[in-house]
Amino acid sequence: MPQDIKQSGPGTWAEIDPQTLRQWDQAHVWHPFTPHSVYAQDQPLMVVAGEGNYLIDAQGRRYLDGVSSIWCSALGHRHPGVDAAVQAQLGRIAHATFLGNASAPGVVLARRLAMLEPLSLNKVFFSDNGSTATEIALKMAYQYFQQNGAPQKRGFLALTNAYNGDTLGAVSVGGIDLFHAKFRDLLFDTVRGPSPYCYRCPMGKQPETCQTECLTRVVRLIEEHAHELAGVILEPGLQGAGGMITYPEGFLRTVREVTQAHDVFLILDEVAVGMGRSGEMFACVEHGVEPDFLCIAKMLTNGYMPLAATLTTQRVFDGFLGAPEQARTFFHGHTFTGNALGAAAALATLDAYEDEDILEGVRAKRAHLSQELERFWALDVVGDVRQYGLAAGIELVQARASRQPWPAARRVGHAVCMHARELGVFVRPLGDVLVLMPPLSITREEITVLVDALIDGVKAVCLS
Repeated sequence: MPQDIKQSGPGTWAEIDPQTLRQWDQAHVWHPFTPHSVYAQDQPLMVVAGEGNYLIDAQGRRYLDGVSSIWCSALGHRHPGVDAAVQAQLGRIAHATFLGNASAPGVVLARRLAMLEPLSLNKVFFSDNGSTATEIALKMAYQYFQQNGAPQKRGFLALTNAYNGDTLGAVSVGGIDLFHAKFRDLLFDTVRGPSPYCYRCPMGKQPETCQTECLTRVVRLIEEHAHELAGVILEPGLQGAGGMITYPEGFLRTVREVTQAHDVFLILDEVAVGMGRSGEMFACVEHGVEPDFLCIAKMLTNGYMPLAATLTTQRVFDGFLGAPEQARTFFHGHTFTGNALGAAAALATLDAYEDEDILEGVRAKRAHLSQELERFWALDVVGDVRQYGLAAGIELVQARASRQPWPAARRVGHAVCMHARELGVFVRPLGDVLVLMPPLSITREEITVLVDALIDGVKAVCLS
């Protein structure tokens, strides 16, 4: 071990001075979704601790975590119940394989998830992140039809602006050119429907005259390709990484109806909005829809441990049964499937949701967020404000009337977020869309602080 790293005991890394940490970061770390040509000058946070809804950096400064550490920390940081559950599990076992074997915390968690009402998705396949959860659903849907009398049903329909993860199957159904276009030669073909991006309508319509043509087109595509489609994959509630794009009323219900009518599986990627972001445990419940596959991760463990789950039906499970020599098994797995520490964190998170009335709190606080978001309309450089539950996107333009985007080189969204950071609020944009994805435990007063900081940043960056 290098001599500049102390070896005297656990936690001694916390004694390393901030400047050394920054030097090591620059020397060795390749960060995700990060342009390293400007990373150093962006003065990234060096987080060393957290408390409640706040991050604490190496200088001891506190920041309201306005994006839940990328949409994970539903209950905030260092939640006493989740801390205690993980510590207790460490006294038993940290991990035991789930491959042809079982460990108690994962089994109990599967039972807990399968019993969540009103859904009847009673089979749970664990993995370790959102990309793997969606990849599993895609592979299960494909294999099901291959070995159950419909081998021609091998394709998928997804929307433009979709983001379902970064593994190659998930990228194949992704629809964000900035992220996905470079890998096109590695991907399978996907039937592509229009995004419900009303502010920049792909069908060229205006909100006052739109007849939801995007949905009409998606329905037509499903009907035209139903004979060859294994599944349709959507992010219910909103397209998150695509720009916090919300859906017109009835979009998801209509897609569910047409997929059922043509025996096409519906895969819902709730990695971003599942676990209460909408005010219901799952967004599909709010829309009165039950999918064939439901993918969850992120807030499942309150961001404590990498754990994801793909929930599906008895019908799908039964389609994989047969004697071992028939090779109908789902040959897919992850080393840390059903990880005991992750399952313990997830069980404690679900306990906290019940004990602390988290969902009821979200329903109340989303109304306050809506009220606060209205203030952005006073700024002419705000083109659109989109909200889904306790989440929102504010799209910045040069002028509302023109809808002209800012030049990419200006990095306007980034500059606004850097200004907010100086005011004690940590947020991360999607291009020039400001993203609010606070912990579900955020208070009404903290929502106001969050919006205040972003409004101040917009004024400083765009209007000064």
